[in-house]
Amino acid sequence: MQQKTSIDIISLLRDKNSQDRAFRLILSTYKERVYWVIRRIVIIHEDADDVVQNTFIKVWENLGKYRGDSNIYTWIYRIAINESLAFLKKKKRRSVSMTDFGDVLFNNLESDVYFDGNDFQKKLQKALLRLPEKQRLVFNLKYFEDMKYKDIAEVLGKSEGALKANYHHAVKKIEEFIRTI
Repeated sequence: MQQKTSIDIISLLRDKNSQDRAFRLILSTYKERVYWVIRRIVIIHEDADDVVQNTFIKVWENLGKYRGDSNIYTWIYRIAINESLAFLKKKKRRSVSMTDFGDVLFNNLESDVYFDGNDFQKKLQKALLRLPEKQRLVFNLKYFEDMKYKDIAEVLGKSEGALKANYHHAVKKIEEFIRTI
């Protein structure tokens, strides 16, 4: 189903008269998945909504630049991740030191009415917030999105070997953090 939808979108994108329809199909197909990718990065629901909106504005503005040489979802995910990272960078500058930023995000997560995770999920999220940004991104895309390393490499512009190493280190750090809580 996903492959057929991508083919439909690409064929609609090639015709200037059907780009509106292509965009609506992109929104209906990917909005929820993109929201969760962004949410795992920015943590706070309201922030995720803002970044999703910015992401799809960028998608709309750049429809004509999509060449079709990658999967449409990897192209959209790259935009979503770049928007998420830019948002976090701005937020870090406005708030506290880098070492305290994870604690701030976790405290926001605990008080978030949209987060309904159990104790283990909270521990996992707290562990994730302690990871370096690249390891957290790779872990989120591999673990939660079940993306292949090849696709993650395309989204992040990194080698598969580096991503495998990042994922391995992330898993080890998460295991260690959860053991110590």
